[in-house]
Amino acid sequence: RALRPGAAVASCAHRSMMRSAATLRSAATLLRSAAALARPAAEAAPTAVQAAALARESTLAASSKVAATLGAAGAALAISSGAVALADEAEHGLPSPPYAWPHNGLFSSYDHASIRRGHQVYQQVCAACHSLQGIAYRNLVGEVFTEEEAKLMAEQVEVTDGPNDEGEMFERPGKLSDYYPSPYANEQGARYANGGAYPPDLSLITKARHNGQNYVFALLLGYRDPPAGVSVREGLHYNPYFPGGAIAMPKMLADGGVEYEDGTPATEAQMAKDVTTFLAWAAEPEHDARKLGGAKWIFGLGIALVTAVYYKRWKWSSIKSRKLVVDVVN
Repeated sequence: RALRPGAAVASCAHRSMMRSAATLRSAATLLRSAAALARPAAEAAPTAVQAAALARESTLAASSKVAATLGAAGAALAISSGAVALADEAEHGLPSPPYAWPHNGLFSSYDHASIRRGHQVYQQVCAACHSLQGIAYRNLVGEVFTEEEAKLMAEQVEVTDGPNDEGEMFERPGKLSDYYPSPYANEQGARYANGGAYPPDLSLITKARHNGQNYVFALLLGYRDPPAGVSVREGLHYNPYFPGGAIAMPKMLADGGVEYEDGTPATEAQMAKDVTTFLAWAAEPEHDARKLGGAKWIFGLGIALVTAVYYKRWKWSSIKSRKLVVDVVN
């Protein structure tokens, strides 16, 4: 029989309520299953219990607010999004904030005074552990130092060369063609001296890391005490910008750690900025020459374009301005 309009509306509302109740029961079952799965992991890793509990409480609070407005589907989406964000932050570290580096402009060049100061920071702070094998002393000439200064710097390093006429290796003073020496003879020696960690070569570090310059700058200034509920193994140091949050390199920069030759105050931030600029130059020494070459090409092509437009208008002016007269009589 056909139902009355009022009865049809009531039936539809009843069915909608039953479907909503079933959906909420399914979401509650899903939450209980997730909690049951998380409990053994928390028991197996007691160092992460507090962090997991805080994350779970905040996630559940957010999911309850979403459920009030969007229902069970919105709560499940909020839970999954929060879990993905936490896992990504733990794996890759905090995203580095963007900084306005003065050489990032289209026609901007490096601050060469900053490169020179950054080289001083590298020599006095970083070179004890990190190599710079992609840079030769000749690369410094005209960019950071004069030729005489670079030669004097290279001669202070003893380089193993050979073999000589007797077939033996020998030590000699460095030359401009020599590359920066490594602080360790091999990788095994580097790991032994640093508790198993291998200090990376810094020649291309700003190219090898995501968000390179910003990452290096944030990492150097990112050391702090671990938050409540987070423990760091002995020999490691907490830095949220490093993937995993625990890094073997201790905090190396401190105010006044270096006395700049030009008298610039050696604050921690200033040293981090200068050494980051130096490493950016080391990864791309041709940066200024490339931009200068590009500017010359743009200028030359601009002149060629103006000339071509003028020649086209001149060549076609007589054709476009002539008149055709049709003599229909003759």
